[in-house]
Amino acid sequence: QVQLVESGGEQVQAGGSLRLSCAASGRTVNGYAMAWFRQAPGKEREFVAALSWNGIDTYYSDSVKGRFTVSRDNAKNTVFLQMHALEPQDTAVYYCAAPQGRISSSYSSRANYHYWGQGTRVTVSS
Repeated sequence: QVQLVESGGEQVQAGGSLRLSCAASGRTVNGYAMAWFRQAPGKEREFVAALSWNGIDTYYSDSVKGRFTVSRDNAKNTVFLQMHALEPQDTAVYYCAAPQGRISSSYSSRANYHYWGQGTRVTVSS
């Protein structure tokens, strides 16, 4: 049973930084793609960032490219989302996601992810 637990969300001022963590259990993060999605109030859950199964390739939505960085620590079995230059539009609940196996298509598609965390809330005030 794969479990994902996010942490690190809080309220920050616009322009600030936060680092979100996603601790995995039941399976190693090494060898599997991992992704971050977010859902703002009244909106659909949207793709934010993903890390390829080998930890080398990264993918970002246009809205966060250049501000957010996804990474992982195999020893801690944890994936991170470092966020800089936060904007009020970044306010959302952030979810960590993992696939059942190898992703063969788009890393940004929700349909490719089977395991989800409970989410951590990020609020950016202006």
